[in-house]
Amino acid sequence: MEALRKGCRELGIALSEKQEQQFMKYYQLLLEWNQRVNLTSITDYDDVINKHFLDSLCLVKIPDVIGGEKKKVIDVGTGAGFPGIPLKIIFPEIQLTLLDSLNKRINFLNSLVEALELDEVTAIHGRAEEAGRNKKYREKFDLCVSRAVAHLSVLSEYCIPLVREAGDFISYKSGNVQEELKEAQGAVKLLGGSLRDKVDFKVPNSDMSRSLIRIEKKHATPGKYPRKSGTPGKSPLVCKN
Repeated sequence: MEALRKGCRELGIALSEKQEQQFMKYYQLLLEWNQRVNLTSITDYDDVINKHFLDSLCLVKIPDVIGGEKKKVIDVGTGAGFPGIPLKIIFPEIQLTLLDSLNKRINFLNSLVEALELDEVTAIHGRAEEAGRNKKYREKFDLCVSRAVAHLSVLSEYCIPLVREAGDFISYKSGNVQEELKEAQGAVKLLGGSLRDKVDFKVPNSDMSRSLIRIEKKHATPGKYPRKSGTPGKSPLVCKN
């Protein structure tokens, strides 16, 4: 547990015994399910701690975005539950929705939520474009997070429609993102967002360089967005800044 404890201390997080047990059970279930469901290529203990658990928790580097309130949070393209489940373990007060397009992953997440005894967590099988057009989810969340690998203009069309006005979309990014940010600014604005902050950091216990891109929802997303399923990825929004 010391690697996880040390990394959390660097992030200003003090783990309770219950939280430590939840993370260990998470790791065990991840390995068990990964033998029959493609959840992650990262299975080494230290790598899971650093590249999944601690990386997910680096959201605390934006101190006012989560914690202390019963915020409605959605994790888009959650996969094996990252970053949503680690955030829920540390901030049990949030209401968490996990969205993924593969039903096998949803089955894993439902089993995981039950095993970890997490309350107010809902796992949804579906595409982000469908959720963004569904009145049940459209502009209903205080915060949208995503570690999904896609260009920021594509992720913005997936995620910004789900965020309420004055809420935030935060994208976890790797490497140099300056050019990507520049290219995505027009699409972000068109979708109702505005770049509020970019936080660069290294994940604890590693040399991994990461960035958190914070986009604030300034006004309602036009009704024609997101476009139909598959279109954002194939034809990303290209807009003048």
